[in-house]
Amino acid sequence: MRNFLSFSFIIVSIMISAQHGKLRKVAAIGFLNVENLFDTIASADYIDGTKDKKNPAFHRSIPIDSIQFLDAEKYSGEWNDDLLKGKKVVKYQGGSEEFTPSSSKNYNTKIYKTKLANEAKVISELGSKYTKAPPAVVGLIEVENRQVIEDLIKEPTLAKYDYGIIHYNSYDYRGIDVALIYQKTRFIPSNSLKKELKIYNQNGKREYTRDILVVTGLLDNEKVAFFMNHWPSRRGGEAISLPKRNAAAALLKQQMDSIRIADPSTKLFAMGDFNDDPVSSSLKNYLKAVASPKDLSELNPYLNLMYPLYKKGIASLAYQDAPNLFDQIIVSQNLISPQVTGEYSIYKAEVYAPSYLINKEGNYRGYPFRSWNGDQFTGGYSDHFPAFVILQKEP
Repeated sequence: MRNFLSFSFIIVSIMISAQHGKLRKVAAIGFLNVENLFDTIASADYIDGTKDKKNPAFHRSIPIDSIQFLDAEKYSGEWNDDLLKGKKVVKYQGGSEEFTPSSSKNYNTKIYKTKLANEAKVISELGSKYTKAPPAVVGLIEVENRQVIEDLIKEPTLAKYDYGIIHYNSYDYRGIDVALIYQKTRFIPSNSLKKELKIYNQNGKREYTRDILVVTGLLDNEKVAFFMNHWPSRRGGEAISLPKRNAAAALLKQQMDSIRIADPSTKLFAMGDFNDDPVSSSLKNYLKAVASPKDLSELNPYLNLMYPLYKKGIASLAYQDAPNLFDQIIVSQNLISPQVTGEYSIYKAEVYAPSYLINKEGNYRGYPFRSWNGDQFTGGYSDHFPAFVILQKEP
């Protein structure tokens, strides 16, 4: 696991060294898995299919104690936006009660506040070595609901940067979602949506996982699109679970292609925990993310910035005691430029692993310093290292 300790890399063919005295405008975009960022209240999702015409299956988190006061019907069908139009139902979360003061984790306000402070610290540092400021846009993985994100951006290390939030509750069986936060002075959203990933087991039964979050807008007046991902896990084995991630890759490609074809000038960023490595079938054969700028073409317009790291044996987590690089950033061809211009292009990408994010002792020495060891809160941060990309252009 030695390579966990060295994470910086340069895409040699596209990196531009700043000339002496010449200024560059820069922006950092990153993401992190916040490892079960739950609040301390047992809750469920209240789905009101009559409330929002734009989002017919509008739903929000509510305390379980409040369910008795809701107008809700019993529902035993598939959890599906289309099927829930016009209905008012309650969906229980599989993980909510695990993170409460009465659970075996003894998950209390003190632990919750420590979690918030820890994750805010990491966010504030993503790319700051290059930008001298927190990132303009940050993806979040494993958040319980909007409230925990509200609490996160109010942390002192982030509050003054005035982050906005884009989040939708998913039908994930544990109740965790992906989200996006952004500095309002840097990024102006124009549209956002969630795309349900509908996957079924061998018996034809729906398996509920995270949505893909799609957000378009202007980053420093340039058209961009972000795609936040947390693909199905390898639970049950890599091979048997691979078709689920292939399906996620096909859905992501469909969404990226749709935006790219509608407006080729839009710059695309797909990022998150793919639960696969850059060489896996899902990313190579279904998303068709290439390994090198020289492989980019009209038919293959997406570049996996993490492939050079993977070839060096660098990892962002350990899965079943083996190093993996599941945390990746994939960009569109129009972000790759041999020179610095008046539009953003890739300067470099990194997996972020400062000393404090690395476990220093025991059987997991060199692994990410995670928050939980079973039911024991460690004071750590996450079971994944975060990643970021630095953009540059002439001011």
